Amino acid sequence: MIPLNLNLSEETRFEKIPALVYADERTGAVAVAQTMARLIRKKQKEGQNAVLGLATGSTPVKVYEELVRLHREEGLSFQNVITFNLDEYFPMQPDSVNSYVRYMKEYLFDHIDIKSENINIPDGTLPVEDIDKLYAFCAHYEEKIAELGGIDLQILGIGRNGHIGFNEPGAALNSGTRLITLDNKTRVDAASHFYSKDNVPRKALTMGIGTILNAKQIILMAWGLGKAQIIQRTIEGEATGQIPATFLQKHDKVQFVIDEAASSELTRFKTPWLVKICKWDNQLRRRAVVWLCQKVNKPILKLTDEDYNENGMSDLISQEGFAYNINIQIFNELQHTITGWPGGKPNADDTYRPERANPFPKRSIIFSPHPDDDVISMGGTFLRLVDQGHEVHVAYQTSGNIAVFDDDALRFLEFAYEFHRDLKLGDNNVKDLYAKVRAFLLNKTEDQQDIPEVRIIKGLVRRGEARAGCRFCGVPEERAHFLNLPFYETGQARKKPIGEEDIRITMDLIREIKPQQIYAAGDLADPHNTHKVCLDAILEALKRLKTTEAWITDCWLWLYRGAWHEYKIEEIEMAVPISPQELERKRKAIFKHQSQKDTPVFPGNDPREFWQRAEDRNRETARLYNQLGLAEYEAIEAFVRWHY
Repeated sequence: MIPLNLNLSEETRFEKIPALVYADERTGAVAVAQTMARLIRKKQKEGQNAVLGLATGSTPVKVYEELVRLHREEGLSFQNVITFNLDEYFPMQPDSVNSYVRYMKEYLFDHIDIKSENINIPDGTLPVEDIDKLYAFCAHYEEKIAELGGIDLQILGIGRNGHIGFNEPGAALNSGTRLITLDNKTRVDAASHFYSKDNVPRKALTMGIGTILNAKQIILMAWGLGKAQIIQRTIEGEATGQIPATFLQKHDKVQFVIDEAASSELTRFKTPWLVKICKWDNQLRRRAVVWLCQKVNKPILKLTDEDYNENGMSDLISQEGFAYNINIQIFNELQHTITGWPGGKPNADDTYRPERANPFPKRSIIFSPHPDDDVISMGGTFLRLVDQGHEVHVAYQTSGNIAVFDDDALRFLEFAYEFHRDLKLGDNNVKDLYAKVRAFLLNKTEDQQDIPEVRIIKGLVRRGEARAGCRFCGVPEERAHFLNLPFYETGQARKKPIGEEDIRITMDLIREIKPQQIYAAGDLADPHNTHKVCLDAILEALKRLKTTEAWITDCWLWLYRGAWHEYKIEEIEMAVPISPQELERKRKAIFKHQSQKDTPVFPGNDPREFWQRAEDRNRETARLYNQLGLAEYEAIEAFVRWHY
């Protein structure tokens, strides 16, 4: 069992649920899997069954991977394991790509020795119109759990609105297994797997809050920045039905297992000076001063000793002597992050500039996970690098072929067919291909995977848009590189893990260009996880190249963030101001990606278009800099340097 943190320390005094924080998702997931394995082995020695409550979604994937490894490599047997899944969409056929029956088989059950009769998953095939059968099934699910003595260990994820299982806001504390109507936020979050929110079922079968709380031990997992706010509200807020996960505060053996990103809004990490005496390094000083400015609504240079003393930062004043000493240091640090020369300013003193003056011009690679992240995330900086004479290459890491509407693919198919026909190019294969693809698209079901020909067409749509964006920014065609990393090419929202081929392709490009600068997406709040995998490929490529290529030590890696999240002011190491004219040029570059205009296939949980998100985010960064007493700009793009 994962040891419970009893929250006795001053540092965690605001926390009502114990939380263990791991460096990353994999480390945390392995710890959870090892806990499950210890329980299974203990029950085996006692001649008893281990009754596990299981979750689905992206959160427990690495837990199941570790359980499969333990089975294959360390002989962990599941013969004595009985499982109960939390939920299932309703209605849902078990062979559907989005069925949790299929999910559990793909990630766990097909790879271990569990007995089929010991697997229990809510039945999405029950007749919608037969309420009595639904009630009977739910009652039997509860009875079966009770007959086995209850669930020994329940694992959970958490939704953006605080749901556990499919217990949405408003769920009752004593609720049992039942049919529920899904919250709109839940359906929006699931839309990427169904290719549209309209295809997401409106109902689901789920264990209730009461059922979950009856488990003997509960572990809730959360990974990534996207879960940070709801984790903070769940752990530090009041118990309320509007955030169902807060009811876990009532369980005496519950443990949250989260990574550093998901923990970032907890008081002990976000504002540790409020709960303990801090060791004030430079990064923490900067974060505290920015926080204080925002709290008292003052620019940095107007902060007083009283402001520090009255807001939990008296020990910092004691250490530094006077507020002015701290203020001027932090003001200068933030001032030095601002540069109009992201590639370095030639023939200039670069002592206080974020990027080196030499060499000039530089060779730069902008890695773009999808074929539009380059212009959405750093379009102003992209244009500035080209305008200032640097040799800019863009590497589109994935084809983006699942993010094109079928109607757009059909339109391009019709163009290609009629182009051949009207110009009398005489290719008989085109007619056959046209008939095949057209028939598929017109008869495609909502959860059907695209055939290879359709994926190629959709990939070509994204590729053409990316080329148009590069041309607009002044990058010649030979400097646009389409990597088509294999991990992405599944035809589904669910991707493969990063593989050796992904790393090799990335290494080959970096070795060929020998850049002095690399820009990469550090947006770990990406709901589809593609950005994270693409960054992992780059980091592993650089790690390997560092052992063989001497020039790599002179290559700096700058991380940008995409449409979902921005760096905090205290984290920013390079801030590139964008003028009104440059912001308009950036918008036009984004517009070259016509398939993503108006309403993209996977908009995430933000209804704004990508160009609107980008502009609002860039303007907000500029506003925050100005609020701190620095120069006022129209917009700012932000970067953090990664030291590898």
